[in-house]
Amino acid sequence: MTKINVPTREQVDTKAQSIFDVLQKNLGMVPNLYATIAYSSDTLEAYLSYSGAIGNSSFSKKETEAIKLAVSQENECEYCTAAHTAIAKMNGFTEEETISIRSGKVADLKLNVLVNTAIETARERGRLSDETKEAFFAQGFDNKALIDLIAVVNVVSFTNFIHNATKVEVDFPAVPALNKQVA
Repeated sequence: MTKINVPTREQVDTKAQSIFDVLQKNLGMVPNLYATIAYSSDTLEAYLSYSGAIGNSSFSKKETEAIKLAVSQENECEYCTAAHTAIAKMNGFTEEETISIRSGKVADLKLNVLVNTAIETARERGRLSDETKEAFFAQGFDNKALIDLIAVVNVVSFTNFIHNATKVEVDFPAVPALNKQVA
């Protein structure tokens, strides 16, 4: 079976090397998944641009991380679940809250609706039930927020799919498995 390795800086083109330099400066590292996407520097550049643009959406950083974490769990992406658990904690979530988000059972009603709308969006490929849409709008979210949510689901699903296809080494702390009765 062909193994996909994380490329080194010397193994990517000059455009990707420049992106690596920016990532190293801003993050203190080049995450393995980003390095792997750099096999196509155009794709990495486009992904980072799109991801950055939707980062300024209808949601707070905390809400955006909750969406990304829930969708990564739904898409069974070990890498992104670990990465977004770490980022969620940096944005104020506790370990217990990250587990609640991953299980789709969040105590805060508004965040619970947001998380479960994201999960259903990923699971059903955007085909949201009328009940889910009504619950979403009842929490004060509007049409812009729905489009922004779909964009966040889309951008995190991209990285989920990259890792699920490549299985590159996870360079974030491992997260506990969910109890199957909860998931």
